[in-house]
Amino acid sequence: MAATMIAQRRAAFGGARQTARSVRVQAATRPVWFPGNPPPAHLDGTLAGDYGFDPLYLGQEPQTLKWYVQAELVHGRFAMLGAAGIILTSIGAKVGLGFPEWYDAGKVVVEKNNIDFPTLLITQFYLMGWAETKRWYDFKNPGSQGDGSFLGFTDEFKGLENGYPGGRFFDFMGLSRGDAAKYKEYKQKEIKNGRLAMIACLGFAAQYAATGKGPLDNLADHLADPNHVNFATNGISIPIA
Repeated sequence: MAATMIAQRRAAFGGARQTARSVRVQAATRPVWFPGNPPPAHLDGTLAGDYGFDPLYLGQEPQTLKWYVQAELVHGRFAMLGAAGIILTSIGAKVGLGFPEWYDAGKVVVEKNNIDFPTLLITQFYLMGWAETKRWYDFKNPGSQGDGSFLGFTDEFKGLENGYPGGRFFDFMGLSRGDAAKYKEYKQKEIKNGRLAMIACLGFAAQYAATGKGPLDNLADHLADPNHVNFATNGISIPIA
């Protein structure tokens, strides 16, 4: 009996060593945000943009991780639209097209269209609430929203997986229905650009709070005198500077 217990302990110890070894090999064979450290077990590298970043282990529960993936994807897409809109309207303002800077855009729209803010807000709540409700139902039951309940659309609203609507309506060029490797590459590029755009939007807001200017004005000022116009000299980013 003692021999059996010893054998079992050796087997368990060997299994633990094998698991630790496999984790180290996994960390060495795929890029991680903190090189040399194994990623959490619940991040196995299958998700787009997975670099093992979850220091607080918020995604340990599978359903929660699934929701975080969708939340990041949607926020990244809105941020890409927002970042592009901020830059393009700023360019329009500089070339004389009469576009407002992003921080004045809401006020200008209300003033020029005679739409009071409460009306605009309620309308947005209804429209976004409807769209987000449809997205939530599709998250709970993938593919359920392609049932023809919206203007008769069926397969046009069905994609390959949650968060990637695809179909003929949203993917008229067939990018998600071609080569599987290219589809995976597109997903990776989208989430990386979405993350960059979220950081950019945060930076635009922070710079406006610090300087009261838009991104192009900030860039021009910095290029004109990079040693004296930067994040360390605006009096906000580093208060003691």
